Amino acid sequence: FILLGLIAFVPASGPLDVTWPNWLVSATRVIGWLQLAYALVMGGLGLLALGGNLTAVPRPKPNGWLVQRGAYALVRHPIYSGIIAGAFGLALLRQGEITLILAVLLLILFDVKSRHEEQWLAEQYPPYTAYQKRVRKLIPFVY
Repeated sequence: FILLGLIAFVPASGPLDVTWPNWLVSATRVIGWLQLAYALVMGGLGLLALGGNLTAVPRPKPNGWLVQRGAYALVRHPIYSGIIAGAFGLALLRQGEITLILAVLLLILFDVKSRHEEQWLAEQYPPYTAYQKRVRKLIPFVY
């Protein structure tokens, strides 16, 4: 939450105050809006697919089940994927190097956090290992 707050509210640029060329400004605006749209769709579909499995803590519910449908057929962590995409989208719209660095830090944080969660998921759900081999972690078809 702290990183998300920083991405949203810290000054976009640092002491260098880099001026982006006009062609790059236009491209980053389009990509930024596309990232935000992806964030809403993927995060929302991830929440819906979880249904009764949704929990505030990272450990799976004792009476839960392995979700592999919907957004979970595209990535193993669609909510994290959406949050990361939203952070990059906002960083691109703000066009600042500080917000881009913070978005990269958020990606690293969720990558590390998801490693621990995946250990718990594999312990609770034996089919999770095969699911890991089939479905990418955070970025559809890439990672």
